[in-house]
Amino acid sequence: MPDAGRPEALPPPPLPQGNYVPAVLVDGIAYSAGMTPRRDGRLVMRGTVGADLSLDEAATAAGLAAGNALSAIAAAAGGLDRVHRCLRMTVYVACSDDFRALSAVADGASAVLARHVGAAGLPARSAIGVRRLPDGAPVEVELTAAVR
Repeated sequence: MPDAGRPEALPPPPLPQGNYVPAVLVDGIAYSAGMTPRRDGRLVMRGTVGADLSLDEAATAAGLAAGNALSAIAAAAGGLDRVHRCLRMTVYVACSDDFRALSAVADGASAVLARHVGAAGLPARSAIGVRRLPDGAPVEVELTAAVR
């Protein structure tokens, strides 16, 4: 359900960083792989939120990762216009033991999705603090969406 008033383009679908595919489409449901904040195949931020990165930096990283996840789903579906509704998003945050603003980090991911699919297309979500993520990424986002 793309918002026609939003001309911002999605990034190109990310290339896998291992032996997997960026997204899988089965019976009208698309599942993204875990996406980190990469541009052109390069991780743009590394570190632990609350120690190396601020809340704002982490929210920006989550937005990049969510954009990558949506891009992978759109590519698997045959275009963003085929994405009917985002269903579920999990945002993993590599954070210090005392960092508690996990939902605020995930808000960065939700904001990017809202720009592309509208507020009515936002998913249910979880924000989970973890010790480490691949390649030192501060966040990783998994997205599930219904497609037409």
